[in-house]
Amino acid sequence: TAAIACALRARGTDVVVVKVAQTGVEPDEDGDAAIVERLTSGLSTGSAPTRELLRLPEPLAPDVAARRAGVTIPTVGDHVRAISDLARAHSIVLVEGSGGLLVHLDARGGTLADVGVGLRYKGVSCGTVLVAAAGLGTLNHSALTAEALRARHIPLLGVVIGSWPEQPDLAEECNVADLPRVTGTTLWGRIPAGAGALAPADFAASATTWLPTLV
Repeated sequence: TAAIACALRARGTDVVVVKVAQTGVEPDEDGDAAIVERLTSGLSTGSAPTRELLRLPEPLAPDVAARRAGVTIPTVGDHVRAISDLARAHSIVLVEGSGGLLVHLDARGGTLADVGVGLRYKGVSCGTVLVAAAGLGTLNHSALTAEALRARHIPLLGVVIGSWPEQPDLAEECNVADLPRVTGTTLWGRIPAGAGALAPADFAASATTWLPTLV
């Protein structure tokens, strides 16, 4: 998400990043939104603003973590309204999910896919970027996600391999060619494994090389 934000900001696009539900962190710990904020701070135009809509301590699906914590969490409709408000103020809102397209985000069984449907219902243009694993099994996972998106009429804009190894094996090399075929969309690029450990300036400078289709 940070790499996409950097690549978009490098071409002058106003971007805000939203983490819908952050689980597995304590109140004083950095979650994904804070990590995005840090990694994008190397941009000459400043870091991409971030929002975290929900935080729960146990590393579980949001509905399960909320049930175990005994707390009431926002509904998918609440998330749609918050994202819609941000969409009116920014050119692009990058919404990061929690664990996958159909993971339950609320007590009613609402999912990230339902967020997309809700946004389109409200007239907010939206599409999905699929972050795929590099190795064996990713073609099946990615094809299933692409099929679920098509069934809901949510455009799949592209695929990003989220962690590309320094020495890829045969399956990983073949997946570079096959991911576009099984998902029916473009491979935007590959993020090297360990990229999150780079200094913000180096991360921001490299993002455009990892995601050349966004430049």
